Amino acid sequence: MAGELSRQRDTLERRTPSIVDRIGAPDAGRIPFSVEFSPPRDEAAEARLWRAVRAFERMDPAFVSMTYGAGGSTRDRTVRVTGELAENTTLLPVAHLTAVGHSVDELRAMCGAYADRGISNILVLRGDPPGDPLGEWVKHPDGVEYAEELVRLVRDMGDFHVGVASFPEGHYRAPDLEHDTEYLVQKLRAGAEYSITQMFFDVEDYLRLRDRVVAHDAEQGEKPIIPELMPITSLRSARRSLDLSGSSLPPALEERLTRAAGDGPEENQAAVREIGIEVATQMAERLIAEGAPCLHFITLTVARAPSEVLANLGYASRVA
Repeated sequence: MAGELSRQRDTLERRTPSIVDRIGAPDAGRIPFSVEFSPPRDEAAEARLWRAVRAFERMDPAFVSMTYGAGGSTRDRTVRVTGELAENTTLLPVAHLTAVGHSVDELRAMCGAYADRGISNILVLRGDPPGDPLGEWVKHPDGVEYAEELVRLVRDMGDFHVGVASFPEGHYRAPDLEHDTEYLVQKLRAGAEYSITQMFFDVEDYLRLRDRVVAHDAEQGEKPIIPELMPITSLRSARRSLDLSGSSLPPALEERLTRAAGDGPEENQAAVREIGIEVATQMAERLIAEGAPCLHFITLTVARAPSEVLANLGYASRVA
């Protein structure tokens, strides 16, 4: 075991930039952006993913992240595709790692697998239960209970750069915003260098989260909190994502999108999409003005909607 850990540390000595290093100090009015992919479930989805990867590669994002299925449902594919991003593109990949359904030994093996592919940036999440993400969270008998423990485990494994999740509206399992903020601060104190938020649709929620972290611990409040944006292109899909995440739409925006979608059997996606791009652009402009360190876009495996927002901001050309 000691020899294996030494080999993994040697691998990571081919040091890749940390996310904090990569986002750096933004230029006035123009901040870095990043994107989040989901691992493909079949060959067709993998082809779409790589089209999106190459499109974003031309735009030079600060980093890209690859999600990790509940209960380890996409574990092997996540490792493989994230490794291919590291080895075959100019992109800086961030691998997701969740505690749900895994023993400590399995979690260490995952870290070793990432290290073998030269990946040193890991986003640590406690994760959602398989089957019903909103169901009871059950600790693996040989695993860890909290994301804070997983942060410490990953940091002890080698020269990894660790990020965590944060929740502008509060995590749905937290009793209130104060407890939720304390949980985030504990993860940061454990060694996390930054956090990426859950998606949100009211910039005030993000700003108040920043304020709460500073009030809890001014030192930890200096660490970047990266806002996550999801340009809405389908109201039905957005509602599914919101149900799973615990996030919400402001009532005025939901009413506007509902009117645009129409009451027929088929949603008017073009009208919904137009509003979604407009709102995401307005949110991005406000976040830039408020000093957000980076804009992180949920993309799944499609580049077009985030690229349109970026084009509206003057960052890049639209992707067809």
